[in-house]
Amino acid sequence: MSDPIYPFDDTRDLEDAARGHLASLEPPQVRNDAGEVVWDAASYDFLDGDAPDTVNPSLWRQSRLVARQGLFEVVDGIYQVRGLDLSNVTFVEGDTGVIVIDPLISTETAAAALELYRSVRGDRPVTGLIYTHSHVDHFGGAKGVTTQEDVDTGRVPVLAPDGFLEHAIAENVYAGTAMARRAGYMYGAALPRNARGGVGAGLGQTTSTGTVTLIPPTDLIRETGEERTIDGVRIVFQMAPGTEAPAEMHFLFPDRRALCMAENATHTLHNLLTLRGALVRDPHVWAEYLSEAIERFADDADVVFASHHWPTWGRDRIVEFLGLQRDLYAYLHDQTLRLLNQGYTGIEIAELIELPPALERAWHTHGYYGSVSHNVKAIYQRYMGWYDGNPARLWKLPPADAATRYVEFMGGADAVVEKARASFEAGELRWAAEVLDHVVFAEPQHEGAKHLLADVLEQLGFGSENGTWRSAYLSAAMELRSGNFGTPTQTSSHDLLAELPPKLFLDAVAVQVNGPKAWDLDLAIAWEFPDHGERYRSTLRNGVFSAVRDGRGETTLSVTVPRAALGALAAGDVAASEAAGLALDGDEALLPQLLGVLDPGDPGFAIITP
Repeated sequence: MSDPIYPFDDTRDLEDAARGHLASLEPPQVRNDAGEVVWDAASYDFLDGDAPDTVNPSLWRQSRLVARQGLFEVVDGIYQVRGLDLSNVTFVEGDTGVIVIDPLISTETAAAALELYRSVRGDRPVTGLIYTHSHVDHFGGAKGVTTQEDVDTGRVPVLAPDGFLEHAIAENVYAGTAMARRAGYMYGAALPRNARGGVGAGLGQTTSTGTVTLIPPTDLIRETGEERTIDGVRIVFQMAPGTEAPAEMHFLFPDRRALCMAENATHTLHNLLTLRGALVRDPHVWAEYLSEAIERFADDADVVFASHHWPTWGRDRIVEFLGLQRDLYAYLHDQTLRLLNQGYTGIEIAELIELPPALERAWHTHGYYGSVSHNVKAIYQRYMGWYDGNPARLWKLPPADAATRYVEFMGGADAVVEKARASFEAGELRWAAEVLDHVVFAEPQHEGAKHLLADVLEQLGFGSENGTWRSAYLSAAMELRSGNFGTPTQTSSHDLLAELPPKLFLDAVAVQVNGPKAWDLDLAIAWEFPDHGERYRSTLRNGVFSAVRDGRGETTLSVTVPRAALGALAAGDVAASEAAGLALDGDEALLPQLLGVLDPGDPGFAIITP
């Protein structure tokens, strides 16, 4: 691969990121009700001047742009608050109030953003709420800008793409514990904010740590071309499922000539498979939806904005920006397929592939959040799976077992560490990391290996253009030196659990069953969900929990679960669920037996050590 091109002569982003600034949050901290800081914009004040040796100059530039916080005018009547969370919140003024788009992660940061907007534009009531897609940084702060009561009475409609609620909840149920733990590495949540630590994740600086909430949508957009008018504001929608999120949409404000691209066109190469884990995204349809957006909306827009970063103004620049973003995802998709059909594996393709000069010359195609390397591997995984076709790699030993044998073959741990030290001093960082990883997994208490691996990973982090790679390397180095920091930011919340559809609740039970512990159990339970109008019959046999809607057959316990009790039951709190109306009829011992074989995820599982 060639060295990246850094177009430092292109300063348009510097002007665009500052354009329309109206006010900043002062003081620049957001606190919860207990007085704890959940967001500190001032912690990035060190991002000043030229890049130090410990930060890639391209990432330093991106972080300086992303860290700018405050209220900005996009066009007359549309405003954004940026730099108060991982994402942006947008305010669109209507006839009587303001429509809120994507209310950040936390109620505290969302409320602070709304207060900042009102301090400049007046105390306008919230008259609508729009979620662009199903990731938590675009809905978690909902109750910081409106109330469930205002939504229930119809004063505030809540719009979202079809499938939003299922995907928003499912991501935090099926693999939520593992994703959250890995996200701690990805976003550098435990890193100190300085030139040797966290400088930003490329897409945004990091995640806030406040209260996550959810208000379910009241109106779903299902088809491209649908229109809505909220508080006198006309909106035209384009569906874009299976792109950056399973449920996502773009939309045009035709009377303001402003186009919102959700998270499908930002000032970075995005993830096709995020480092925290997710379903592999489809770059082919991603590119197609960007082409469709250009065709449908470009002639009617003077500005394009997104739920991260800063807007781009002018019809020609909009077409250039969206076109290059489209070409970026299409090129990675098509070239990966070309090379895999020539027999190359994902790891090999990641080393071979080069972007065209036009893409390299654009700042917004650089890999600050996603990367060419891990996106190419994701495309390979999407089409070919984990197996690369070589039978020698079909049944590999687990990492710790393989490591023990590798280290023995290489002459023992001390000998490997000394050889790795020579590689480190020669600048062979990737190789040093690979061999030291074997030592740490073979002998986790070998302090020399752990400290040298930390030094190696630190240097890899310092050189990374990608913000999430930097955070992952430095977070691993921190844990090797200081111990496991767990999961600093957990997005699962009472609001999310309370909105579980019955089928998803039962699926969540199934994936927690400790199979061997449940081998000898034979349970049949009827589940009634009166507020949902659904009934299920579940069995637990052979360590498998299976639930069938309206299933027939005998049961020895009936469990009635009103909506108010669902969140507590999903959290395993039977007493609280009974206080909220849970009712048992039959052999009441069965429910504790079922709950007793559930094995919740471990938010502190080891990553850099076995």
